[in-house]
Parts: sequence; structure tokens; C-alpha cells
Amino acid sequence: MGYGYGHGCCYGGYQGGYGYGGGFALIVVLFILLIIVGAAFYC
Repeated sequence: MGYGYGHGCCYGGYQGGYGYGGGFALIVVLFILLIIVGAAFYC
């Protein structure tokens, strides 16, 4: 059920006119935040 919900959420954003701006941008932002947090802990 959880897998289907997550899939539906992603496809819902894709079909909602977001295109790559929906899920892809979210992943990129999270990845950048992860790098920033990692750098902060290193420094």
C-alpha cells in the first residue's frame, strides 16, 4: 500500500503540470541540503 501511495504521489505531481520540476527538483534540493549539512559537520 505504501509503495503504491508513493508511486501515485510522484506520478500525481508529474501529471499535475510540474513535469521534472515536481519530484526531480525535490530530490535535487534534498541532495544539496545533504551536501551542505555534511560540509557543515566536516568543518
